[in-house]
Amino acid sequence: MGFTRRIDIDLDYDTAVTATKAALQEQGFGVLTEIDVRQTLKDKLDVDTDPQLIIGACNPQLAHRALEIDPRVATLLPCNVVVRVEDGRTVVEALDPKIMADMSGSPDLGGVADDAARRIDAALDAVRRA
Repeated sequence: MGFTRRIDIDLDYDTAVTATKAALQEQGFGVLTEIDVRQTLKDKLDVDTDPQLIIGACNPQLAHRALEIDPRVATLLPCNVVVRVEDGRTVVEALDPKIMADMSGSPDLGGVADDAARRIDAALDAVRRA
């Protein structure tokens, strides 16, 4: 079972990061956190890796709706979107929002997850076209 939505693109890493943040913003997601995985691994383990940024994105309206249905969903927030280099290509990958509904077992989350998935897909399509 897949748990992410992924695109492989020809953009360089830095351009992809900028395009991804802009596309998420267009879909109502704010960036709450950024984790530079490459820098963290270098600082903590002195390991060199390919660039990778975890973007903690949140759409407040969707988060509020989901939390009202099932407060446990907070453990799955914010929505993680990753920009990384893999085998010389840039990848943008997001957690599939439908996981939220599936994991909670609450059928009422289906609509929120569908809305979030539509917005994530639209953001990924915008990055693909950038």
